[in-house]
Amino acid sequence: MLTISQLAAYAGVTVRAVRHYHQVGLLPEPDRDASGYRRYGATAVVSLIKIRTLADAGVPLSQISRMLEADPPAFAEAIRTIDGQLRAEIQRLETSRSHIARLTAGHGLALPQEVVAYLDRLRAVGASQRMVEAERDGWILVAARWPDQIAQWMPSKMAALDDPTVVRLYRVLSEIFDGDEEDDPRLAEAADIMACLAEQAHAAGEVMPDGEDDDHLPHDLIDALAVESDPRVRRLRELMRERGWSGWNRMQRLAEPPE
Repeated sequence: MLTISQLAAYAGVTVRAVRHYHQVGLLPEPDRDASGYRRYGATAVVSLIKIRTLADAGVPLSQISRMLEADPPAFAEAIRTIDGQLRAEIQRLETSRSHIARLTAGHGLALPQEVVAYLDRLRAVGASQRMVEAERDGWILVAARWPDQIAQWMPSKMAALDDPTVVRLYRVLSEIFDGDEEDDPRLAEAADIMACLAEQAHAAGEVMPDGEDDDHLPHDLIDALAVESDPRVRRLRELMRERGWSGWNRMQRLAEPPE
């Protein structure tokens, strides 16, 4: 007859685990001897080894009792079910590992891989770290609202970075926002470039007419985020209005440019 310590050691578990198995009804509690100690026989050792084996294989404790009592076909079916659950859990963990790996790049949080690649390209064409971070936060808002449309939008965004005018805009904005001049004269240059790009997009039919998109909240949030990131965006928007355009994330042609 074995003490609880001897039983645990033989089966390769802790005394605490044995006591827990008693509490949840997996392992029957034995009678106590005259000294008040539990004494375990060979059957208890076999049962505990079976419990440990199933638990180590990932079988939930709540299912072990039923599996120990199952006939071979039922046992095999239970194993297949648990295997499927483990496969699903492995897939979930692999996905989590992939997300964690992307976070090491510094821009993967809450963003699909296409956007992360775009941010890397922005940095490569000369956008400053602050500029890239501002773009990142804007794309977080976009991806949260329209996750299924990111993949179809990103090719054109990537292609735009082949345009020297777009690259110049990002570099000018980077210089402005990295500086501390409240009324930076380069704001006018940035507004000229943005107005030029807006005119090109309008001529190509790429500017959505006012009223066609009823989902205003994401655009409003992105506009607000830009101002919160740097108050000089307000001045840039004023300069854009002088050139006949309103908005920030979603540019709209004014009916009559202000004089």
